[in-house]
Amino acid sequence: MGKWSKKSISFVTSFVLAGSLLAVPVGSTAQAAATHASPVAKSVLSVKIEEATISELEQAMQTGKLTSEQLVQFYLDRIAEYDDSINSIITINKDALAEAKQLDQERKAGKVRGALHGIPVILKDNFDTYDMPTTAGSLSLEGSIPLDDAYQTKKLREEGAIILGKANLHEFAFGFETISSMGGQTYNPYDTTRYPGGSSGGTAATVASNFVTVGLGTDTGGSIRIPSSFNDLVGIRPTMGLASRDGIIPLALSQDVGGPIARTVEDAAAVLDAIAGYDPADPVTKASIGKVPQTYTHYLKKNGLKKARIGVVRALFGNDPQINKVMEQAIADMKSQGAEVYEVTIPNLNEILAYPSLSGFEFKFQLNDYLASLGPNAPVHTLTDIINSGLFHPSLKSGLIARNNKVSLENDPEYLRIITNRPKLAKESLLSTFNENVLDALVYPTSSALPAVVGSGQGAGNANRLSPFSGFPAISIPAGFSDNGLPIGMEMLGKAFDEPTLIKLAYSYQEATHHREAPVLK
Repeated sequence: MGKWSKKSISFVTSFVLAGSLLAVPVGSTAQAAATHASPVAKSVLSVKIEEATISELEQAMQTGKLTSEQLVQFYLDRIAEYDDSINSIITINKDALAEAKQLDQERKAGKVRGALHGIPVILKDNFDTYDMPTTAGSLSLEGSIPLDDAYQTKKLREEGAIILGKANLHEFAFGFETISSMGGQTYNPYDTTRYPGGSSGGTAATVASNFVTVGLGTDTGGSIRIPSSFNDLVGIRPTMGLASRDGIIPLALSQDVGGPIARTVEDAAAVLDAIAGYDPADPVTKASIGKVPQTYTHYLKKNGLKKARIGVVRALFGNDPQINKVMEQAIADMKSQGAEVYEVTIPNLNEILAYPSLSGFEFKFQLNDYLASLGPNAPVHTLTDIINSGLFHPSLKSGLIARNNKVSLENDPEYLRIITNRPKLAKESLLSTFNENVLDALVYPTSSALPAVVGSGQGAGNANRLSPFSGFPAISIPAGFSDNGLPIGMEMLGKAFDEPTLIKLAYSYQEATHHREAPVLK
């Protein structure tokens, strides 16, 4: 138990891996790992574990060409080799190799827990883990180990996933830059002078850099989709109520969701299978009963765009010519795959987007509830304690104080006005657009800005607000690159619990275009 720094890893692996197929120090390169490995491991490592999908890795493990232990070691080597320049990970699970070994033994004995058996996953460090600290990136929560796993963490483990570690985030999920007092500044692997997006920027940078197979992020106002766009990844913000938030450090529960960040639509679908469903500890998930398919992977259809009806929302395009050029090509590509594309206008759009995020109102009360759940040994017990400790990034100070000055939700007329009117207006306006045009999805750029240079501040536009304000699901998928090699994402928005349609459309687009390209790490 407890925090492990990257520098601690090699000391332990020299013991854990003695005599194993991959008994190599963590600081070595992937090539060196292959050199030291047995012939079986060598042949596997020569075939690009980087960019391999969950199903490809599962097949390799099922046929004996790869072990989960080898896979974990491969990722640990890459983290030791490259994360000093990306700075994406806060904590490594000290038991990851031992867990992998156990899962390998289970597989040999004919027991496969689920579709993620032996697959390493990274969690944004606001998902509770009973065996590692959960800090939200804040020094005020350093060493805080929750009493149990978050619901989504637990579901991943039940499917056989290995929690490889915890990724950096914008502290308390406040912004798009991914800087924290605990983890420092995370950098974009496509250009390490730039931001990775946020607030799930650590998860995205880790997955993009092939330090892990897949990850989980959270999204209150774009925090899964924007870093997915900036890191050439697929990110799903699920329907509000599809996946439990129990055990996730809250920002605003009226908007918070957790979801997958992956290199491919198929990987994102596999993770969504694991985390979706009813949890009594999160009452909003009652709405998911009867609405979760047997598997989202059933909707991975290459011809999914054929006769699909897509609504393009020009009002959300912004002014960046490179982003708009990529979007024009994306529209042409969807048409070439048989989609019917319509230019649409969302009624009341400006009024919807003018509403603020409710994190300014809800954060204090919901964070205090979370801190109470940690028990008497929690390092802090209230937001007041955090402010008084001074153990947070200086950029958060005014935001934390403003939120702490909120006295009540029930007696705040502005809060009550927003929470009453905003979801109704957003849902009704979007549904009228869907129904009037008989649409399968709305599309627009995930972010109207490219990744900015660190130190200059990061904008992203406001298209990301439609999903959290309505509770409807959205997926961001790679759509191309700027002239200087920065990833650009396209967002697809669907109706409530219509993730199957979004997955079908996104997979068809992915397979027709193949925009995902791994970054060149140095």
